[in-house]
Amino acid sequence: MRWYSHLSTGQLRFFRAIPKVELHRHLEGSLRLETLAEVAQKHGIDVPAANFHALVQVQKDDPLDFDTFLSKFQTLRQFYRSPEIIARITQEAIDDAAQDNIQYMELRFTPMALARMQGYSLAEVMDWVIDNAREGAARNQIQLRLIASVNRHEPVAVAEEVLQLAVDRMEQGIVGVDLAGNEARFSAEPFAGVFREARQSGLHVTIHAGEWGGPENIRLAIEQLGAERIGHGVRIFEDPSVVALARERGVVFEVCVTSNYQSGVVAALTNHPLVRMIQAGLKVTVNTDDPGISAITLSDEYRLAIEEFGLPPTGLADCILTAAQAAFLPPAERLALTDRLRSGLAAALDSKKDC
Repeated sequence: MRWYSHLSTGQLRFFRAIPKVELHRHLEGSLRLETLAEVAQKHGIDVPAANFHALVQVQKDDPLDFDTFLSKFQTLRQFYRSPEIIARITQEAIDDAAQDNIQYMELRFTPMALARMQGYSLAEVMDWVIDNAREGAARNQIQLRLIASVNRHEPVAVAEEVLQLAVDRMEQGIVGVDLAGNEARFSAEPFAGVFREARQSGLHVTIHAGEWGGPENIRLAIEQLGAERIGHGVRIFEDPSVVALARERGVVFEVCVTSNYQSGVVAALTNHPLVRMIQAGLKVTVNTDDPGISAITLSDEYRLAIEEFGLPPTGLADCILTAAQAAFLPPAERLALTDRLRSGLAAALDSKKDC
């Protein structure tokens, strides 16, 4: 069941027809309920059948805070029991994106999260994701790249290992690195040197900041970790000087509306600063974060932007083109993607007249 009410046939047709770009989607937050149920049964994972979905998806009566949101990941970490399961969830995440007309996606994954349950090495987990992402992308004819993510609560040594493995696999589709996790309790500062080295090695850098922590974390991510993009960043208006810094540097924001509401970052959807960020001259993109946990698609997020926040369809198109221009791709590939999307967006916006 989707977090939002069902759309009319015309609405569905319009939002699904929009060619999409997803820059911020976590593999570990993109699992299908039916797959989880099958894995639980096959591997004897002790989860209650009656309310299994409540353990892995945000419910309407859940407390909307980051502890509840993060608790879903704790349950999900029990499921990474074999290379075959990791292969399946990787391919299904790409299948689901393609069905939602996502034409370019950067799928981020956390090697430690996938490796810990069975004690796999980080290198072999990364290779399983890479191989299956390549296969899924080819089958679905979707342009896809990977981002390797580490968490703030883990030792810096883990980040050093993951980032070096990512550098070694740049020719295999890993284009960037990410720092995620609980920014309210763990600083990004210890990781600054590692991320600067990763960028010097040719990897792109995106950092979760300004979500559960304040705008000082955005400043730290930009100035000390070399962030080109910021995951979320919705608390930026608490410090106008950080708004000016991000605007001056051309930093791109990976905004995830439903996730920000479900995790308690904004008290109500109507309080979300998406439109205000755009009006302030910031570079803004629209993303899902964890579509499995939030029970959404990117089409749902696009609908929110237009129908709930009043963003005109042309404004949404600008966000999609911004995402294409911010893709962690070589310049020529970014240009080709942008041109292709511009044509598809024109056709999709035309179709709205018939909805």
